[in-house]
Amino acid sequence: MKKFGLAFQILFGLILGIIVGAIFFGNPTVESYLKPLGDIFIRLIKMIVVPIVVSSLVVGVAGVGDIKRLGKLGGKTILYFEIVTTIAIIFGLIVANILKPGAGVNMSALAKTDISKYVDATEKMTSHSFVDTFVNIVPRNVFESLVAGDMLAIIFFSVFLGLGIAAVGEKGKPVLAFFQGLSESMFWVTNQIMKFAPLGVFGLIGVTVSKFGVGSLVPLGKLVFAVYLGMFLFVFVVFGLISKLCGTSVMTIIRILKDELILAFSTASSETAMPKMMEKMEKFGVPKAITSFVIPTGYSFNLDGSTLYQAIAALFIAQMYGINMSISAQITLVIALMLTSKGIAGVPGASFIVLLATLGSVGIPLEGLAFIAGIDRILDMARTAVNVIGNSIAAVVMAKWEGQYDKNKGKQYIESVKKAA
Repeated sequence: MKKFGLAFQILFGLILGIIVGAIFFGNPTVESYLKPLGDIFIRLIKMIVVPIVVSSLVVGVAGVGDIKRLGKLGGKTILYFEIVTTIAIIFGLIVANILKPGAGVNMSALAKTDISKYVDATEKMTSHSFVDTFVNIVPRNVFESLVAGDMLAIIFFSVFLGLGIAAVGEKGKPVLAFFQGLSESMFWVTNQIMKFAPLGVFGLIGVTVSKFGVGSLVPLGKLVFAVYLGMFLFVFVVFGLISKLCGTSVMTIIRILKDELILAFSTASSETAMPKMMEKMEKFGVPKAITSFVIPTGYSFNLDGSTLYQAIAALFIAQMYGINMSISAQITLVIALMLTSKGIAGVPGASFIVLLATLGSVGIPLEGLAFIAGIDRILDMARTAVNVIGNSIAAVVMAKWEGQYDKNKGKQYIESVKKAA
């Protein structure tokens, strides 16, 4: 397998996992053998994400050393995130209104799923308002945040530490050298972990297919089609336009990140793509300070695929119950999704929890989520891949907006990628 590229190996693991899962559909023994492979891979990725984010941010921010410049970058980044995620919600509603995936669905043919665990999580988050999210960005204890993987608090601390290192000048150089060494070491570790990716993908997909089977997609085929078509159109229409305005193309971004996109799609985890994505965007001409700030922040505030999916899923459930959503009701839904998706940023399983927190506010029955809970993993794969593309493009947008994008470096990297292919 060494002579084949990582993308081919991951794709091979994905196809093999689907075949094995389909053959042993309904056999619980398969999970006991395959699940450890997926769990180990996800754990390996989670193990390296925090050290990479901390070291990259500290080095990048220390290189900038200007709190005003960094403040401007932060303001522009959040503004861009808010605009694009709002467009994603509206785009999702347009797709759902045109395709009407919930119309004519035979609800009796769908197996109901227990969503009590999501309801419990939603009840815990109802008091977690938009303001609370910003309050919680400031960590009470940085070590507690590092252990919990609280990305927003980690980013906040790392930015301040980087500014502090820059402010003390010569005295801060040994600390900066430590983080530079840590950053380079962690990227080496990442390359070694990625060799395990095909096995991890094989395990994760095998377990999913063996549990639900390909047949589980048939009753909800219209929803799956609507979500995947909506994602495809959003990537090539909205991201395509944004990329063109930045002097690049969405196909270029996809070509650069093909390994990471296949990995994110297969595992339904954005974290698996983050380390290599940051490294590749830096090679593409985006400064380290921008890459290390925009991409981790985007994982909480710029989940375009997730917000698009939430809009489609909300209308799907309304259509399934025969509820006619007026224009004013859909505007209320847009506002509710804008607030709830940001209000619980960084919460595991956020897409499902956001839907639960939103549906009730616009009069859509919460029970409808039980119908799509079984295939949420299949839908999650698409929205995760779109989230990865969205955050990569965001890094390029911010670099161009700040006038720091290295066009020549980007061209050279593209040429090297083409030659390698």
